[in-house]
Amino acid sequence: MHKIFVIEDDMVIAAAIEKHIATWGCEVRCAVNFENIMAEFEEFMPDLVLLDIGLPFFNGYHWCTQIRAVSKVPIIFISSASDNMNIVMAMNMGGDDFIAKPFDLSVLTAKVQALLRRTYDFGMASGDLQHRGAVLNTGDASLTYAGERIDLTKNEFRILQTLLENKGRVVSRDDLMMRLWETDSFVDENTLTVNVARLRKKLDSSGLEDFIRTKKGMGYLVE
Repeated sequence: MHKIFVIEDDMVIAAAIEKHIATWGCEVRCAVNFENIMAEFEEFMPDLVLLDIGLPFFNGYHWCTQIRAVSKVPIIFISSASDNMNIVMAMNMGGDDFIAKPFDLSVLTAKVQALLRRTYDFGMASGDLQHRGAVLNTGDASLTYAGERIDLTKNEFRILQTLLENKGRVVSRDDLMMRLWETDSFVDENTLTVNVARLRKKLDSSGLEDFIRTKKGMGYLVE
């Protein structure tokens, strides 16, 4: 289930968006604290953000910059300020799309679904996964970096594959354990910790320092 974060101070519009998109199987959360959007963003860790420009305290451009400093999550601007200057600025600030108000909820939902597919589903089906010059070879479960092949265990490959498929997003320890459990062997928390530590050691020794980051109390990510 994809998670959508709606940053819109018009509660009527926000509620309508939440109700409509939720009917398509997404988990939707609307921003409440417009003085500290990032606290809600980091707690929810959405897969896509719907962001208005005119907001209390700080405008949408400010929050787009703040989000882009920590995440590559897709951002769709929604605003009645739909002149060319604002559209260009929204794209230059890191937005992925712009929808002018008033909009049809079905059109908005279709754009959300299309961007989610392009960002996540298509990327996960595209074969080899790349990040920072390293290539995870899904065919033979190995990693290539700087011309060298790094052999991985089955669990190390599954961990790295899951993190790269969700690049820029935190993957919880529970989700990683569920992914490893698919290998027909139960994986407890200690085993996951050991596997991640061994994988990090391999990556560090190959020149890929800090390739996997830990978000305390949340999980792991690559970005």
